[in-house]
Amino acid sequence: MEDIEAIAALQDPVRRRLYEYVVAQGREVGRNEAAEAAGVARTLAAHHLDRLAEAGLLESGSRRLTGRSGPGAGRPAKVYRRAPGERSVSLPARDYRTAAELLAEAAELAGLDAGLCAAARRRGEALREAAGPCGSLEEAMELLAARGYEPHLEAAEGAADASAEVAEGMADAPVGATAVVRMRNCPFHAVAERFPPLVCGMNLALLEGLLGESDVVRARMDARPGECCVVIEPSKNDDH
Repeated sequence: MEDIEAIAALQDPVRRRLYEYVVAQGREVGRNEAAEAAGVARTLAAHHLDRLAEAGLLESGSRRLTGRSGPGAGRPAKVYRRAPGERSVSLPARDYRTAAELLAEAAELAGLDAGLCAAARRRGEALREAAGPCGSLEEAMELLAARGYEPHLEAAEGAADASAEVAEGMADAPVGATAVVRMRNCPFHAVAERFPPLVCGMNLALLEGLLGESDVVRARMDARPGECCVVIEPSKNDDH
């Protein structure tokens, strides 16, 4: 019942816009920022954000948004970010997670990693259907977003800063060394936590199949806490 009530909290369109905005930022968001993004008054945004926190969809805390401390730094403001728990509803009740964990355990014990990765790569190719290999980071982001990975652009490791286009998101982002695609969500998170080598390898193979034999972008393993274990980046041999 708790999951049903939590998901029902998103029925209100304003509340859903606020939730989607906070989730998309991947960081703590203050009430003023959220209100401006949703196009509503701060008091209304505060009401809905608190309702989302009560439902367990967001976590709330407080910090100074000025970045300063000490006298004159201002009072701490209430901030929100996505709660880590998962919510799902199935009527009638289904338990696919247990089935996935049992299959993963059996595959790991039997040493079926290579076979699982081969199957995952074929599934990725099937999801791509008749489309050709991925031709840009922007196209990769569209494919990943459709699969629930919540992709976002950021500066590549070792680069001083992302370009202005990267900072703004997908719009006209250059395919170059300063931009990589990371993913805030792993669709296989629960099983990956229990069987990381097996499931992360499967995930990489799935995305390799989804991207196709592209000369422009590639997928590689680059695990980071709280995010998908795979990163999408320009291919090393890309001369575009």
